[in-house]
Amino acid sequence: MATVIIPPTEKVASVPKPRRVRVWRGVILLLALVYFAGPMLVSFLFTIDNHEQGWSLDAYGQIFSVEGFTQSLLLSLELGVSTIVLVLLLTLPAMLAVRLGAPRLRPVLEVVCTLPLVVPPITFVAGISTVLRWGPDYLADSPFYQTIIAVQNPSFPLVLVFAYVILALPFAYRAIDAGLAALDVRTLVEAARNLGASWPHVMFRVIVPNLRSGLASAAFLTLALVLGEFTVAQLLAFRTFPVWIVTISGSQAQVSVAVSVFSLLLSWLILLFVSYAGRKRR
Repeated sequence: MATVIIPPTEKVASVPKPRRVRVWRGVILLLALVYFAGPMLVSFLFTIDNHEQGWSLDAYGQIFSVEGFTQSLLLSLELGVSTIVLVLLLTLPAMLAVRLGAPRLRPVLEVVCTLPLVVPPITFVAGISTVLRWGPDYLADSPFYQTIIAVQNPSFPLVLVFAYVILALPFAYRAIDAGLAALDVRTLVEAARNLGASWPHVMFRVIVPNLRSGLASAAFLTLALVLGEFTVAQLLAFRTFPVWIVTISGSQAQVSVAVSVFSLLLSWLILLFVSYAGRKRR
């Protein structure tokens, strides 16, 4: 009986496909670069243009010596940190409780947290002003009178913290919700509880480390909102960092623009720091 030998199949060398040049990607990136970096470059050129001395960086040297710079910046940073803490204390436990105990209430929580997006800031601050004017007249004989006065303390206006918490809710909710969507929260909580962990232990040793990236994003968005918010602080007559920049723009235009560029760079540095702090450990 003859043996049939089948020759091994030869591998056909795959011909590499010619790489297509994505011209449209480069065009979009170039347009995005011009859109974002163009105004900043023009602002920088305005701050260093001196008709008498030519190009000069004197405007940046005057930033820290201008009256009110340190006080307004520290006030905005304090308001930002307080707002971040309060926003996280409100949103994270509420979102966990809804996911674990009442999933049907999730759309309700989403609507409540995103509702500030549809309310114009001018309308929002008009309502706050009305309440602050109404309080001292009608609460003079009650213990709430001192509360109304205390929340308007110029050195640290708590009323701005409460207002910023409401304005930051949509951004914090979306950031935390994206982080929770990437986790199996129910399994993590049940496993930790079965091992005897208390609820504070579950929150700070199980949930928070796995949500580090989402919490960092929520914190940065909240801080960026506080450092750039002007309408509420201006109409309530508090001198935060954005209000101070607009105040000095009339008398020292170059310095005010230099401060704006400086604040933008500061926001980027904070973003890099938050991104580094929010990375998960290997």
